[in-house]
Amino acid sequence: MKSFNDGYAANDEFQSANSGLQRGELVRDLLRQRLQAPVVPAHSLARPNLAALVSDALTSRGVLFVDAPCGYGKSHTVAMGIQAAGIPEENVRWLQLNSQDNAPTRFLGLLSVALDIPESCESGLQGSTTFPDVLALMLLALKKAPEQKRFVLVLDGLHQITNPAVIALLQQLVADIPSNYSVVMLSRQALPYETHPLELENRFTRIGAEKLEFSRSETFEFFKEILSDQQLTSVAIDHLYDLTEGWPTPLALYRRDILHSSERHSVSETPGVERFLKESVLGSLSHGQLRSLRAISELGLCSDELLLALEPLIPGGLLLPSEACERGLPVKIMSGWGRWYRINPLLMEWLKAPVMAGYTDRMLAASQWFSSRNQFPEALKYSLLAGDVEEIIRIASEGSEALLLGQDTASLLRLRKSLPAPLLERSARLRIVYSWVHAIGGQFRQARSLLDGMEAQSSQEYEARICALRAFILRGEGQVAPALEMADRALSGGELSPQGQLVTQMVRASALCASGRFPEAREANRAASRLAREAGDPGSEALSVYAHARIELGKGALKHAEQLLRTGLDTVIQEQARPARIGETRLQLNLVLVLWHQGRDAEADRLLVTCGRHAEQSRDLGLLLAMAIRVLMCRSQDRLEDAFVWIGRAERTMHAWHVDESLYVPVLEALKASCWLAQNQLDSVAQALARLQPYRDAGCVPELFPMMPGLLDCLQVRLDLARGETVRARETLASTRKRYEEAIPWGVDLHMRLLEAILINEDKGPAAAQKIIANVVSEAEKEHFISPFAELKLELSELMAKAYGQLPSSPFRDALGRLFGISGIELPASLAEPISDREQVVLELIAKGLSNQEIADKLHISLHTVKTHARRINAKLEVRSRTQATVRARELGLL
Repeated sequence: MKSFNDGYAANDEFQSANSGLQRGELVRDLLRQRLQAPVVPAHSLARPNLAALVSDALTSRGVLFVDAPCGYGKSHTVAMGIQAAGIPEENVRWLQLNSQDNAPTRFLGLLSVALDIPESCESGLQGSTTFPDVLALMLLALKKAPEQKRFVLVLDGLHQITNPAVIALLQQLVADIPSNYSVVMLSRQALPYETHPLELENRFTRIGAEKLEFSRSETFEFFKEILSDQQLTSVAIDHLYDLTEGWPTPLALYRRDILHSSERHSVSETPGVERFLKESVLGSLSHGQLRSLRAISELGLCSDELLLALEPLIPGGLLLPSEACERGLPVKIMSGWGRWYRINPLLMEWLKAPVMAGYTDRMLAASQWFSSRNQFPEALKYSLLAGDVEEIIRIASEGSEALLLGQDTASLLRLRKSLPAPLLERSARLRIVYSWVHAIGGQFRQARSLLDGMEAQSSQEYEARICALRAFILRGEGQVAPALEMADRALSGGELSPQGQLVTQMVRASALCASGRFPEAREANRAASRLAREAGDPGSEALSVYAHARIELGKGALKHAEQLLRTGLDTVIQEQARPARIGETRLQLNLVLVLWHQGRDAEADRLLVTCGRHAEQSRDLGLLLAMAIRVLMCRSQDRLEDAFVWIGRAERTMHAWHVDESLYVPVLEALKASCWLAQNQLDSVAQALARLQPYRDAGCVPELFPMMPGLLDCLQVRLDLARGETVRARETLASTRKRYEEAIPWGVDLHMRLLEAILINEDKGPAAAQKIIANVVSEAEKEHFISPFAELKLELSELMAKAYGQLPSSPFRDALGRLFGISGIELPASLAEPISDREQVVLELIAKGLSNQEIADKLHISLHTVKTHARRINAKLEVRSRTQATVRARELGLL
C-alpha cells in the first residue's frame, strides 16, 4: 500500500513512515492480537451515571472522546459503558495503539483487521495511490457489507498518534464512519483536530477527568469494606480524597495494599502507588523536565511566566506548566484563577520529597517576582518560605495595607513571629496592621490588646482607623448594633484610606443585613463596590461581590446570589497575574452554600474540596463555613458519625488557630444539637441549647452565619415537639415571630412556616396543614430552596407523604419526592376543589367506620348536616360510596 502525498511528505519527522511498508510486513494474524478489550476487575466501583453517559454516546455514527491523565480509568469506564449499552463483546473492536502506529500503512492495516475488511479487498487497496483513498475504499466496503449489526470501534491510546498523515486519516474515519458504527477515542491529551463539525451534527460527546475522578461519596463507597473492618477511619478516607482528588488508580492501589499487606504506608509511600507515579505517570520525562515539575510542586501554584523567571535556578531544561498540562500529566488549570496551574496534591507531595537543591534561592526569586508586581501577600509567603528576615521586614514595611487587603492571614501571622519585638512597639501603623490581622483571624482579644496598648497620641492620630477596626471586631463577635454605631463613627471621621472605607462599608452592609434592613445594606454595599473599583484591586472587588451575594442570600434570592457569585468568579479569570486570595475563596464558599440550599450536593462537594483547602492554607475563617456545610451534608445523608467527625475537626482547627470562642462555639454547638436531634438524644439537645442561651440573650448574629439566631429558635421548637410539649412549641414560635417583626430572614421564615404546619396538623388535622405546606412549596420552588425541608425531614416526613399528592407537578416536587423517599410513587392529580376543614373531620370519622348518626353525635351536629358533608365529600372525590371515599382519600394522602 505504498502511497505519496506532498502535504504529508513535507513533514520530515515522518517521511520514512509516510513512504509505506513493503507487502508482507503486516501480518493479519499478528495484528488480531492487538484487538483486546480490557478486563474490568471484579472489585471495580459501580458508577451507573458514568456508564449511562458512555452508553448514551454510543449512537449511530456517534463519537465519544475520553481524555484524562494516566490512571483515571478511561478504559474501564468505556468497557463498563459498553456493557451497560448491551453491546455483545464480539461486536466491540478494541484497538490498542502505540507509537509505532504512526506509519499510515500500519495504521490502515490495523483498521483493516479491526473492521474485518475481507482479504479479497486487499488487492484493491494495494492499487490505491493515496492513504485517504485506501481508507475511503475500506469504509465503502463496510457500508456494502450485508450484515448491519451494531459495532463499536475503540481507539485506545490516541495520544500515541502524532503523525499528521495518520491524524488526517483518523479525522476522515470519524467523519465517514458507517451508520452501524460508533467510535470511541481514549487519550491522555486533547484531540489533535477540531470537533465543532461533529458537535453541530450532535454526534460528539467528551468525557474529561472531572467526570472520571471519584466524588467524595464514591471514595467512601470504594473503601466501604475497609471502613467497616475499621482498617481505615472516615477521617482518613476524607484526607485520602482530599490528597488524591478522586484519582482512581492511586486509590485502587492503596486499597489493594491495605487488603493484602500487613505493613501500613502513607499513600505516596505505598509501593504500588510509588511505582505508578514514577513509571506510568512520570516515566517518559527527562531529568530536566522532572526537575521542572518538582519546582512547580514547591511553588504550589505556578504560571508559565513565573517558572520562566526561575529558569536559571532549574538546571537541565524547562517544562512549563501549560506544556505539562498539554502532555496529559495530572496538572490542572485552576478554574477562575487565570492561567495558573496546580499539580495533583498526591503527585505534588511525592515530588516535593526530598527537597531539591537550591530551594531557598527559588523561593526568594519567587518572592521578588511577586514583589515587583506589588503582589505583597504572595511575595511575603515566598519570603517566609525562603527564611529571609530582611526581605520579610521590607515587604511588611512597604506593603502593609496591600497585605491587609490580600488577607493572607496565615502568612501574616507567621510574619508576626519573625518580626523583632521593638519594630512592632515603635510602629503604630504596624501595630494597627497586626490588630487587623488578629481580627481577621478571629483573635479578637489579641486585636484589642494591641489597640489598648497604644499611646494616647497615636490613638488620637489614628482614631478613624481604630474605630473602623473596632467596628470589624464587634461585627465578628456578632454584636450588630454596636458594630453599626462604631462603623458610622469611623466613616464620619473623614481620615480613612480607601481600603479602610471599603472594609467599613462592608461591615455596615453585613450589620444592616443581619438587622433585616436590606435596602440600606445594599446602599452600603454599593459604596463598597465603588471604592473597590476605584482601588483597581480585583481582590477587593471580589469581597464586595461576596457582600452583595450575602445580602441576596438573606433575602432568599438564591438564583440572583448564584449569578452574582459566578460572575464574580468569572471576573477573576480576567486577572492573569496572580493566584486567588480570600475574596475568591469566600465567593466559592458562598456558592457552595447556595448549591447546598438548592440540594445540589454533588456540585457543592466538588467545589468544597478546592476552596476548603485554600481556606485552610490561607487561614481564612471561611473554613468554619466549609466544615459546617460538610456537617449539614453528612447529616442530610444520614452519616451522623461523619458529621460529628467534621464537628470535632472544626473544633480542633479553631483551637489550633487560637480563634475566640465567641466566633465558633455557637456554630458548633448548634450543629451538635441538630445532629443529636436526628439521633433523638433530646437531653443532649436541651443541654446544648442551654449553653447557647447567653449568646441568644445577647442577640449575637455571627457574621458567617446570619440566619443562625432564627434557626436556634426553630431548633428549640423542634425539641419541644419531640418532647410532646406542643403548647411550649407554639409559644416559642409566636415569640420568635414577634421579635423579628418584618425583618425575618426568608429562609428562617420558611422554617417557621413548616413548623407551623406541623403544629396545625396536631390542632386542626392534615387538610389545614397541607394548605400551608402547599403555599411554602409554591414559594420555595421559585428559588429551588429545598434546605428547610431537608433540615426538617424527620418532622415533616408523615405530613409530606400526605401532602405530596396535592402538589402540582414540577422539578421541585420531584426533588421533594426524592428527599422524602416518595419519588417512585405514582400519585393522582390534586382535587379540583379541596376538602374543607369540617369535611376533613367527617371524612376521618367515616374512615374509622362510624355511622352517620355516630358522627352527628360525636360532632354535636344534625344528621342532615352529616349527610350533606358526606355527599360533598363523595362529589369532590368523584366516588359513590363511603368505602370508595376512604380508598380514594388514602390514595390522595388525605388520611
